[in-house]
Amino acid sequence: MAPVKALTLVVAFCLAAGAFAEPAGARDDLADLLEPLREAQGLPALAAAVSREGEVVAAGAVGTRVLGMDLPVTLEDRFHIGSDTKAMTATLLGSLVEKGVLSWDSQVGEVLGERIDGMNPALAEVTLSQLLSHSSGLPSDTQEYMEIYFSSEAAQQNPDAARLWAIEQVKEEAPVVPDGPSPFQYSNFGYMIAGAMAEAAAGRPWEALIHEVIFDPLGLESAGIGPQARRGRYDAAVGHLAEENGDLTPMLWGPAADVPALLGPAGAAHMSVLDFLRWGSWNAAPDEPDPPIVSAETLAELHRPHVRTPVLENPPPGTPQQGEYAMGWSVITPPWAEEPMLMHNGSNGMNLAKILVDRERKLSIVVVTNAPGQPAETAAEQVMEQLFARYAQ
Repeated sequence: MAPVKALTLVVAFCLAAGAFAEPAGARDDLADLLEPLREAQGLPALAAAVSREGEVVAAGAVGTRVLGMDLPVTLEDRFHIGSDTKAMTATLLGSLVEKGVLSWDSQVGEVLGERIDGMNPALAEVTLSQLLSHSSGLPSDTQEYMEIYFSSEAAQQNPDAARLWAIEQVKEEAPVVPDGPSPFQYSNFGYMIAGAMAEAAAGRPWEALIHEVIFDPLGLESAGIGPQARRGRYDAAVGHLAEENGDLTPMLWGPAADVPALLGPAGAAHMSVLDFLRWGSWNAAPDEPDPPIVSAETLAELHRPHVRTPVLENPPPGTPQQGEYAMGWSVITPPWAEEPMLMHNGSNGMNLAKILVDRERKLSIVVVTNAPGQPAETAAEQVMEQLFARYAQ
């Protein structure tokens, strides 16, 4: 990947199996809603799905896997969900808290100190809950962090080893909580550290844990890590990079098609729109989670607001600008709703994914596209608003 494109990528990088029903022929087809919005914004593909009380009530996918090619997307196509992975990482860590191998108050130094010697005391005292709520004082992606992410040293190691190496590079730096009423700073690096803590506690890489704890129990058969398409095949809705002139370039396979592997816990998952909805539906159930990946009490802790998200003058891309933040979830009231709900955006700079979870209505809505930027945001937001108006009643 060219350096300019690499930096653009990171700056843009900002989100129950048995109880989830997909009745054939009983759901609304959203193609007529999606296609005009996809065409108006010049997106390669656009897909969305809605569940209510654990049942798929609407779904649709329109467009092509690769711009300029006749490869229609389907509901089974894999889309990248970017930072919507964070809520999955937080839930994985919640399961380890329930097992007693971590606690919400576990400190970075306690868990990783034997692996990383000479850690700044302020960094060592950062807790797991602070990392997951972006309130640790770790910054958003800086130039220094971006150089670490895209370094040859990181690329030549297994992702779990690369995460420890990355922390080693900044271990002497103290986190700095911003001045003002809130400690919130959106930090991909913080979620990478949280992933390393999961690995230390469980003795296995995050990539294995996310399959074991989240993907497999929920039956997310399409879910994986990294670029959506298998190398050499056009078998998924591949991401597209926006050039300076607005043209979209398909990013098909390999390292250029996703964020560096060490950032997996912060946002490198992909899956079909229906599997993404299955995840949302699991979070939307107000009673005991089924399957019981975590208890209802732990899920409530993951969902409850932990910190306010202040309005910033020049926010880093992807930073929530209203409401509060839980653990991997924004808690916000969008302009077209009357009460707060769980939401998140995800993008690796080549794709965009949005998720909404309304636990009061047992409602979940997901929207995905294989393009980035304002056109993708405009279309996805319009889809979300229209679907909420239609299915929240």
